[in-house]
Amino acid sequence: MVKFGTGGWRAVIGDDFTKANIQLLTKALCVKMKREGVADKGVVLGYDRRFLAKEAMQWAGQVFAAEGIKAFLVNKSSPTPLVMFYVMKHELPYGMMITASHNPAIYNGIKVFTAGGRDADEVQTGQIEEIIAGLAPQDVRAMGYEEAKAAGLIEEIYPLNEYLDNIIDAVNMKAIRDARLKIALDPMYGVSETSLKTILLTARCEVDTIHERHDTLFGGKLPAPNATTLRPLQNFVLDANCDIGIATDGDADRLGVIDDTGRFLHPNDILVLLYYYLIKYKGWKGPVVRNICTTHMLDKVAERFGEKCYEVPVGFKHISAKMNETDAVIGGESSGGLTVRGHIKGKDGVYAASLLVEMIAVTGKKLSRIYQDIEAECGSIHMEERDYKFTQKKKEEVHNTLMVEKKIPNLPFAVERVSYLDGSKVYFTNGGWVVARFSGTEPLIRIFCEMPTPQEAKTVSEIYEEFLDLKK
Repeated sequence: MVKFGTGGWRAVIGDDFTKANIQLLTKALCVKMKREGVADKGVVLGYDRRFLAKEAMQWAGQVFAAEGIKAFLVNKSSPTPLVMFYVMKHELPYGMMITASHNPAIYNGIKVFTAGGRDADEVQTGQIEEIIAGLAPQDVRAMGYEEAKAAGLIEEIYPLNEYLDNIIDAVNMKAIRDARLKIALDPMYGVSETSLKTILLTARCEVDTIHERHDTLFGGKLPAPNATTLRPLQNFVLDANCDIGIATDGDADRLGVIDDTGRFLHPNDILVLLYYYLIKYKGWKGPVVRNICTTHMLDKVAERFGEKCYEVPVGFKHISAKMNETDAVIGGESSGGLTVRGHIKGKDGVYAASLLVEMIAVTGKKLSRIYQDIEAECGSIHMEERDYKFTQKKKEEVHNTLMVEKKIPNLPFAVERVSYLDGSKVYFTNGGWVVARFSGTEPLIRIFCEMPTPQEAKTVSEIYEEFLDLKK
């Protein structure tokens, strides 16, 4: 069973993530490429450090070869944004990345990218699923790997330098070099170390790394940079008196940050910092794009500088599409992914981290001080996030309550409107909001609430928890 969610296809290894399903998905993409008349342009494939990732890439490459489609295979584990960059730079119609991003170690998956290096949208992934439904196992052919290499249908590449040079050209390396910064890195056993270390050492930063070895179990933790998983980095930043601690998820398209005081910066904070920096210090003009679960502090910053904030459903493909439409400066989501105008059309934790380091160097201010400046200029707002596992029965109950009957609980704040763009989102007249939705990548019900005070955010979240009977 191959079913795409908001971040590609992800499945448990040995359950649905099997050689047969990987090659079935690949065959479907071959059919799509031939229908569109782009099969002669080839495709690029990459993989991260997950179990069976390299093998899965090779299995996919063998199917492309059997269909006469040249496959460029990145022959070392690499960041997802490197593959997206290669699709864009070399004007390929498609790319594939073997990764399950920040999911637990028992998962693997495939992300599909389209022309320009964008995440495949629902229309594209829906077409792939439709083709899969019409295929039988005997329709899938695979050429021997060495045979395909000898025939020139598989070419192994390692385009890391052109990806890194693109980032180095885009950031102010001189300012970083002059700032003599001390930086701690946590790749979370994933693929970002070589990329980030190369950039930072080139800029003469002092760099220390933790959790850099290859471990397909990610040290027994979720390879997602959050307040819980980054405690070791937090301690390291404080003990070593670092200017910043930078972590990336398993495939390096998202990042997490520990500031100079040891505080975990939520992805929302990172987005706000970078948008503020690009607008105020670099003089860029333009709107910002966020999804429905991402902080409205972006709206406040946009308003402060006479710009607009656009809201889209969850899924980075919606962010990149709206950025393209509006020529936005930056776009991102509360789960840690963001991109900036002029770079690739998808998430890139390596580039975002480089920009944050540039921001510290150019402003001459600590991250903690810069955020204080933003709150002094734009005000503040506080977020509460909660996740709940569910049974199929509970999922149906919640979906029926929120999306069919369109019910909301009795709330102690005046409601301005309710949106069903993605889940159920209530907007309050005081500028706060709450959303309840199902995750597109994990079996979770998620509640996000942002209010003027932490207590108000907690109160609303608890009301929703009781209303939907989600207590753990």
